[in-house]
Amino acid sequence: MSDEKSGDPRQYPHDVEVELHFLPTDAGGKTRPAFTGYRSQFFYDGHDWDTIHSYPDVPQVNPGDTVRAYVAFLSPNEHLGRVGVGTVFLVREGQRTLAYGKVTAVLGLEESARRERDRHQSEGSPNPSLGRTPPGRSPGSRR
Repeated sequence: MSDEKSGDPRQYPHDVEVELHFLPTDAGGKTRPAFTGYRSQFFYDGHDWDTIHSYPDVPQVNPGDTVRAYVAFLSPNEHLGRVGVGTVFLVREGQRTLAYGKVTAVLGLEESARRERDRHQSEGSPNPSLGRTPPGRSPGSRR
């Protein structure tokens, strides 16, 4: 996964607002700080989903910190009606848990899902799900 340097000019959607508790390094957490643009998996309901974090209140998040964050899903359609206030989740890199959290507000998820649907319709794509590999397919394979 990647950590982008603070001050990244890109703006990420604010699909949901969350409270995140990063594990300290000695409990298996990250060894370096995370910055806005950090990409990880958002694990809930038995699945990992690719996300991008934004930290509006701090320039960086250190291991052991608790912060407010905005999360952008790379597959927002998959989360409509499934993620809501109170949803608990893990932040993972592969099988390694680095943080845990709870959704505190649903913000732009519906708008992100609409933009994703519109983009796929204009591209003629049959599968609007981008955030995970469909069952029965290996990553990178095409049918």
